[in-house]
Amino acid sequence: MKIRVEHASKAPALALTSMLDVIFLLLCFFVTVSVFSQWESEISIKLPSAKTADEPDRLPGEIIANVAKDGSVRVNGAELTLTQLGERLERIAKFYSGQAVIIRADKETPYEYLVNVIDTCRGAGVWNFSLATANEGK
Repeated sequence: MKIRVEHASKAPALALTSMLDVIFLLLCFFVTVSVFSQWESEISIKLPSAKTADEPDRLPGEIIANVAKDGSVRVNGAELTLTQLGERLERIAKFYSGQAVIIRADKETPYEYLVNVIDTCRGAGVWNFSLATANEGK
């Protein structure tokens, strides 16, 4: 006896598994990048406000030095002494003479700590530095 088997043709389907994998990887990438970009600027630092403050265009490779109320300095999430900051800036200034440094000091930071960081920048040969402020209206 012969058994007849009919082969039904399958309708073409879109393979979503690969597309979902790519979307998931992109999502992971953007979440990771956003976390690392927040490390540059300490959230606990409250900047002094200014009427003329604006959001400048970020330069590639600029260094952001966060100065807390107690005078501690953080760069890229790592706490540095003024000596360590000076050594790091000297090494960078040797290769990049126009290196930009943004100093973000808390509005309650004593002036002496801010002057110490500025003096460290100048001693390391970095003259392209600026002080960050917040917009008064925001």
